[in-house]
Amino acid sequence: MQALKQSQMSDELSFARSDNSTLVVRLAGDWHLRHGLPEPDLVLKQLDTAPKPARLTFDATRLGDWDSGLLTFLMGVSEICHKRNLPADWSPLPEGVRGLIQLAEAVPEKTGARAEAVHTSLIEALGREAISYARGLDDFLRFLGEVAIAFAMLAVGKARFRRVDLMIVIQDCGANAFGIVTLVTFLVGVILAFMGAVQLQQFGAAIYVADLVGIAMSRDMGAMMTAIIMAGRTGAAFAAQLGSMKVTQEIDALTTMGISPLEFLVLPRVVALFLMIPLLCVYADCLGVAGGAFVGATMLHISIATYLRETAHAITLTDIFGGVFKAAVYGIIIAVAGCLRGFQCGNSSSAVGDAATAAVVTGIVYVIVACGMFAFIFNILGL
Repeated sequence: MQALKQSQMSDELSFARSDNSTLVVRLAGDWHLRHGLPEPDLVLKQLDTAPKPARLTFDATRLGDWDSGLLTFLMGVSEICHKRNLPADWSPLPEGVRGLIQLAEAVPEKTGARAEAVHTSLIEALGREAISYARGLDDFLRFLGEVAIAFAMLAVGKARFRRVDLMIVIQDCGANAFGIVTLVTFLVGVILAFMGAVQLQQFGAAIYVADLVGIAMSRDMGAMMTAIIMAGRTGAAFAAQLGSMKVTQEIDALTTMGISPLEFLVLPRVVALFLMIPLLCVYADCLGVAGGAFVGATMLHISIATYLRETAHAITLTDIFGGVFKAAVYGIIIAVAGCLRGFQCGNSSSAVGDAATAAVVTGIVYVIVACGMFAFIFNILGL
């Protein structure tokens, strides 16, 4: 046999020729997936180099530790050899590698097992997303209808749930949420006042910052910011709680005992948010006005008494009750979205996190959509 002629060299993979008819694939070092391994295409390039070899063999004398990365590479080489009808000598490889290769080649690949890349047009992708959102809205409305039936059962005194559960959820949705609502709504009032002051000062109308902040907070911002906070805080908690109960089959146990999960689990949560978000909305309105008064006193040098008097003249009872009504609707939307995603949760621990994420997204999106609808309706009614 003539001496081997070296043709290419790398850390793990190199090639040599024997009698110009045999391509020798030299394997060296450790072959681990985490290190990044050569591609079988490197062998293909050598096979296309003149003179083209008539057979292929291996040199594994310097091969170290290996894992499935080596097998993946060798199966790629085997596929290339089969396509070219090129004989390959696997005997120089370690016994364990040879056994796994023989096992893999003993089972033929199922036709159509490899997924082919599917390229969809932009219009098709948009259509699928629209259908997906429509189905999600349909599920939400169906669940909302079932919750309405549970409310009817509550009205006639036939709903089955524990009063202590309702009080616990009320405490969690109400008193325990004061801290984050205080911080966010006060800062929202500060931001609105600062933005308005920058513009109104140019016209000598700085006092109307009180009107801007008061009307904005009482009509929309107080209710919407409170709803967004509760969607991220409480809606996700509802989804995680119910999702965990579904994974542990507690919801199935309630159904087996003849207890409606909607009445026992969902109704207390919906009632709690329906009652507490309007109260938090009024509290948020006050904190937003306080934030505006802070900017007015420090930046515009308007006394607190003057600022509050101007705010009282600007705000009407229609603004306040309109905001409270919106907050109550937002509360129902958030509770229904959180409970729905919890009931739709899969049967794995990771699905609980996915359900909580979906609950937050659904709740916030539907709250903003409802806010836009309210703005349109109230404008038509002249409110």
